[in-house]
Amino acid sequence: MPGVQLVLRSTRVVTPEGTRAASVGVADGRITEVGPHDAPVPAGAQLVDAGDDAVLPGLVDTHVHVNDPGRSHWEGFATATRAAAAGGITTLVDMPLNSLPPTTTVGHLRTKQQSAQPQVFVDTGFWGGAVPDNVADLRPLHEAGVFGFKCFLSPSGVEEFPQLGPDELKSALTEIAGFGGLLIVHAEDPAHLDAAPQRGGPAYADFLASRPRAAENDAVDRLIALARELDARVHVLHLSSCDALPALARARREGVALTVETCPHFLTLCAEEVPDGATEFKCCPPIRERANQDALWQGLAEGVIDCVVSDHSPCTADLKDGDFGTAWGGISSLQLGLPAVWSAARERGHTLDDVVRWMSAGPARLAGLDGRKGAVAPGHDADFAVLAPERTFTVDPAGLHHRNPVTAYAGSTLHGVVRSTWLRGEQIAEDGRPLRQSGRLIERDGRTVRSEPPGEPDRTGRPR
Repeated sequence: MPGVQLVLRSTRVVTPEGTRAASVGVADGRITEVGPHDAPVPAGAQLVDAGDDAVLPGLVDTHVHVNDPGRSHWEGFATATRAAAAGGITTLVDMPLNSLPPTTTVGHLRTKQQSAQPQVFVDTGFWGGAVPDNVADLRPLHEAGVFGFKCFLSPSGVEEFPQLGPDELKSALTEIAGFGGLLIVHAEDPAHLDAAPQRGGPAYADFLASRPRAAENDAVDRLIALARELDARVHVLHLSSCDALPALARARREGVALTVETCPHFLTLCAEEVPDGATEFKCCPPIRERANQDALWQGLAEGVIDCVVSDHSPCTADLKDGDFGTAWGGISSLQLGLPAVWSAARERGHTLDDVVRWMSAGPARLAGLDGRKGAVAPGHDADFAVLAPERTFTVDPAGLHHRNPVTAYAGSTLHGVVRSTWLRGEQIAEDGRPLRQSGRLIERDGRTVRSEPPGEPDRTGRPR
């Protein structure tokens, strides 16, 4: 291992070829070699022996609402990325809404980057937003390095990020397909939502009835047809309805460029167990029944679902007011995704190799970062999560690092303790305690965002 500065050794290193005993050599922030467990340590290199703890590639979370600037009392770059680091996540991509301004122009992107730059503990990228009347902004945002574009087919919950109607959706996707971009979609059909009963109150059953599966199913069908017609890349966000899986599988077999994600809460929580009034469980689309959850797991096993990401959408505690009709919809889980998914996966006979495929390799591929992130392999960034898979802990909200101590996992006992997190060969967290801000702002191709003097034009020629 010539030139190696760090050797990370374990009897369980999860690599693209499988889990094996290995020593991982690191130089200048990159993995140089994955060698035998007993490989000699070069003179001057630091040896970190993880024993029987598992060494995973750092997780990549492509669905995080940081809300900063503008709603940083809900969350912020410092608190969100601290939570990410504590939970084994080394790269996240921030959603374009819930911040003020939303990421719908290059100028707004620069505002967000300036807010994030001094705060991040993990590598951080940005999605752009597709809203009515910003088609002309999409290509400049793409050229400025956003990872793709998010849109809603139904109301987003915030006035500054309106949904796209059918004609607006087609216009945006036509533009995005023209430069080879990616559209990521909150897929719920507004007509179904409008027709569903909207009773409000504390009963979870009433809330579930207000977000029927048909809303997702029909929206997914529309996206399949449009992606096929325009030869466009489309990603379905936070799939909760298993009924949509057969259509998605057929479209993919036919060569339609579709990818799909689901979230830890859809895989680990079920409607039958949500207490009335417990609005920390509210999200849109909703947590559905146990049989639906079983089918989502089957979709993961069969490869119809590509990745599992948090959809961390936090808020202040007062917005979780006990009324499912008025409470903010979002699950806070950034720090807990790995143990939550691993706890359920191990019970279903899945391995850590599977979890890494869903939570690291898959999201890295979605974001176009699979040459740099998502694998313990030579040439990749030396990003690691060291996990004690057999150890358990009970979730105490006071021990979480996101800004407001609200989570649907409070009191749950989970398997998998994150012992340490490493970013480009530097340890950034230990036993749930973030250590240092080593994150960088990154662009779609994995390059670091260059800093520019305030007021200078950005690379698109637009004033910042």
